[in-house]
Amino acid sequence: MRRWLLVGACLPAVVAFAACGGGDDGDAGAQGAPDGAAETAPDGAGPSDEVTVDLAELNGSGESGTAVLTAMGDRTQVVLELNNPTTDSQPAHIHEGSCGPGLNPQPLHGLPNVMQGRSETIVDAPLSELTAGGLAINIHQSNADFDTFVACGNLPGGAGEPTTTEDSGSTGDGY
Repeated sequence: MRRWLLVGACLPAVVAFAACGGGDDGDAGAQGAPDGAAETAPDGAGPSDEVTVDLAELNGSGESGTAVLTAMGDRTQVVLELNNPTTDSQPAHIHEGSCGPGLNPQPLHGLPNVMQGRSETIVDAPLSELTAGGLAINIHQSNADFDTFVACGNLPGGAGEPTTTEDSGSTGDGY
């Protein structure tokens, strides 16, 4: 009977030691990172390496949504999702400036056209560069109506103008 008491008292300690790994053999182990190393997500992306930007409706389009930017080392994955999209292919870009009349009409980074409300790509720029300030993502009405913007969102990091949802009509610069 005493042996069972001794085994019963030691068993929790043995289980705890085994669950913690015990030895220092330097192998990656079940956690996927060597002893003393920080664990990271694939391509260096971690939970804090993702930014979500609201894309606000412009020009009475009824289209709004989000842009999710995820760090991938020296590159960034950009996923656009629009609510109430048109059926047309809609050009999308990252521009210098902020949403509004001051947006530089020359795209800094082209994005694939939004098709049925979605676009996904990898941009050859790190997330830290895209969120350093002074950039915005905009969506055009269509290839045929390129001058009308339907949605726009300012990337974080700058003191740009807030995104506006006012219907200011269509002018030569998209607003």
